Amino acid sequence: MDITLAQCFIAVDHHDKALAFYRDVLGLEVRNDVAFEGMRWVTMGSPAQPGVDIVLEPPLADPNASAADREAMAGLLAKGHLRGVVFTTDDVDATFEHIRAAGAEVLQEPLDQPYGVRDCAFRDPAGNMLRFGRPRRKG
Repeated sequence: MDITLAQCFIAVDHHDKALAFYRDVLGLEVRNDVAFEGMRWVTMGSPAQPGVDIVLEPPLADPNASAADREAMAGLLAKGHLRGVVFTTDDVDATFEHIRAAGAEVLQEPLDQPYGVRDCAFRDPAGNMLRFGRPRRKG
């Protein structure tokens, strides 16, 4: 059995701000942009991983959700309580400087973690935590 990742989802509260960050700062390509029942989904991905998509979706992508549920999800997103995404990069320090220079909120400067990676962390425009790392070289 061969299982691979096809898509992951990131909740965003403003697709155009998210696009400016994920496309213009991180360099992801836009693969699809779909509107449906007052909602929008933007599919993006790294040119180096054509088979893996990141879908930017509304905080609660359910047209039948109650107003209270939509408000609760929007509140969790605003507080940064929804799960984030971990990216790999060949140069953590250069990636950090590039993203910081673009004005992203820094959560953690580059750091050698005790579990064997060097990484850094930011918040995207919607408040999601994004980590950028690579395994530390041994020796």
